Amino acid sequence: MIPLIIIAVVVVFVLIVLARTIRIVPQARAGVVERLGRYSRTLTPGVTIVVPFVDRVREMIDLREQVVSFQPQPVITEDNLVVNIDTVLYFQVTEPKAATYEIANYIQGIEQLTVTPLRNVIGGLALEKTLTSRDEINDRLRGVLDEATGKWGIRVNRVEIKAIDPPASIKDSMEKQMRADRDKRAAILQAEGQKQSQILTAEGEKQSAILRAEGQRQAVILQAEGQAKAIDTVFAASHEGKRDPQLLAYQYLQVLPQIAQGESNKVWIIPSEVTQALGTLRGMLPGGDDSGRTGGGPGASNS
Repeated sequence: MIPLIIIAVVVVFVLIVLARTIRIVPQARAGVVERLGRYSRTLTPGVTIVVPFVDRVREMIDLREQVVSFQPQPVITEDNLVVNIDTVLYFQVTEPKAATYEIANYIQGIEQLTVTPLRNVIGGLALEKTLTSRDEINDRLRGVLDEATGKWGIRVNRVEIKAIDPPASIKDSMEKQMRADRDKRAAILQAEGQKQSQILTAEGEKQSAILRAEGQRQAVILQAEGQAKAIDTVFAASHEGKRDPQLLAYQYLQVLPQIAQGESNKVWIIPSEVTQALGTLRGMLPGGDDSGRTGGGPGASNS
């Protein structure tokens, strides 16, 4: 029974020794080895062997890029306004030895180191400049932090301003200003639209009036040309044909109803020549009687 216990103890001891001798380091990790309390070496990813009970491997350090979000920090701007700024930091451990021995807690150190440069940068900017200069603030913070954390074996890749929260009264004033600016732009656009509409309406009325005038002008010209042609035709026909009193009396009879249609033509004059021509025309008609002629002197009138 005793030999079995001894064998079991030996097996357990061997397993413990092997476990403390063979170490497996994951990818993107690093292990700092201390031999008798002093730094010995840094373990790289893979299988490594250390001296048991002499070497001690400290906690593995993550070599990947890490993201840390800090609590909002109250900062006073150049125009004496308190704003809360929320920052996000992207960093990476480049020297495991320095990150282990140069600072006790590099996360806390980065957080405290961010506050002072942030207050210095924001303190030199007004509120409006602060709200519109995030890239400038990020670059300045990154430069200060990268220089300070270099001895810690840490490289600061990016610093981002996640949120800038001004006081409630300032936010209300900014919203009112933005609302007034939007109303102003809307009024300007509406006025411009009305102006363009009135200009287009005026242009349309102008073109319409021009076209109407052109149409009336063309109509008057065509009407005048038609009347001129009619006069020329009548004139030519009267000169080429036989203009005896009978013809003139017949034409006068055709025009006489048109003269009588006028409202102002209550009285009209019948020339004596027309009266004589009518008498002659009556005598030429079948069954006409020359005794029915009436000889009227010049200027006789009928009403």
